[in-house]
Amino acid sequence: MKYHAIDRELFIANRAKFTAQMKPNSVAIFNSNDIYPVSADSTLPFAQHRDIFYLSGADQEESILLLFPDAPYAHLREILFLRETNEHIAIWEGEKLTKERAFEVSGIRNIVWLQDFQKTLKEVMTYADTMYINTNEHYRSAVETQTREDRFIKWWKETYPAHKVEKSNPILQRLRSVKENQELALMQMACDITEKGFRRILNFVKPGVMEYEIEAEFAHEFLRNRSKGFAYTPIIASGANANVLHYIENNQECKAGDLLLLDVGAEYANYSSDLSRTIPVSGRFTDRQRAVYNAVLKVKNEATQLLVPGTLWKEYHVEVGKIMTSELLGLGLLDKADVQNEDPAWPAYKKYFMHGTSHHLGLDTHDYGLLYEPMQPNMVFTVEPGIYIPAEGFGIRLEDDVVIQASGAPFNLMRNIPIEAAEIESLMNGE
Repeated sequence: MKYHAIDRELFIANRAKFTAQMKPNSVAIFNSNDIYPVSADSTLPFAQHRDIFYLSGADQEESILLLFPDAPYAHLREILFLRETNEHIAIWEGEKLTKERAFEVSGIRNIVWLQDFQKTLKEVMTYADTMYINTNEHYRSAVETQTREDRFIKWWKETYPAHKVEKSNPILQRLRSVKENQELALMQMACDITEKGFRRILNFVKPGVMEYEIEAEFAHEFLRNRSKGFAYTPIIASGANANVLHYIENNQECKAGDLLLLDVGAEYANYSSDLSRTIPVSGRFTDRQRAVYNAVLKVKNEATQLLVPGTLWKEYHVEVGKIMTSELLGLGLLDKADVQNEDPAWPAYKKYFMHGTSHHLGLDTHDYGLLYEPMQPNMVFTVEPGIYIPAEGFGIRLEDDVVIQASGAPFNLMRNIPIEAAEIESLMNGE
């Protein structure tokens, strides 16, 4: 892995939190992701399933974690199954986890080769009453591909039909949404790498530059700072492209006078950052662009103050809508009649700001978190309002990543990344 070693105490603590929530005499299984084929002998780069990484630190394909806290024998309480490595694999594929190295990474003492998984599970299931299966229940999930986890669940239900079934996901949704200090440090590293990329492109963007060239500058800076690259597909949207919320073609020329909307973030050690900034291609905002920019920034700053313990996500977005409505009235994009006659199910401000303001952030860019439960300290949220004006040929989005504090305003992980219009202009013009 490119990233520095993570103290295994994080994963030991994560397992302890999870097993504390399990029912008596129950087993939980977590599978790594597949390596997905493209065609012929080509594959996509491996990306570990975040749940097994969160609980073990194992960042390797064909891994399985078994947790059985009430096992009658100590060696069955935690088991990490790995593909057996050898000299041939090391030559062709590179270093894989040995049993000794796996213990160093995870803190799990019983490391078993994957070929013995079914035999071991058979013994375990004779002692256990309940199995925790790990289904994907994220509110944004729309998965059509059968995953390694899906195949295991199907096989397990057919093989052990008499056992009770529980779900791991609700436990993980709560645990993963509240970050440990070590996780926050990893996320800060991801944000710091993103900052380096952003400062780099401020000296690079000018009329005539292609969007994909800017993407390449970010990628260069991310990789040279121990990141695997982008935490999500980057959006480099100049001019009217910014009004396409998930514009990822990144193949157009940046033209004089246009704005450039950037939605990019580096990952580090599988943790995500998520940044949005909008900058003037020519290095200066027009008066109109600056007015809209400052309105978005004001909404972001005021919305951030609402992210405190006890806040409900749904109610928070209603309040942000009121702030945005006020700014749109001030910009002349809405009038009082628009607001008075609005459809409560689709308020007037949605014409110019049609997406949500915040989402959980962590091991996933849209991270785990039960949105109907109150916000808690050490949850991390994005704050990303935007105003999109197709008729004027530009859109503006600004986004930072913040940590909810026990009291007071959130802590901004992106506090060092330029955002004020005057500072951006100054940096772009070498002032």
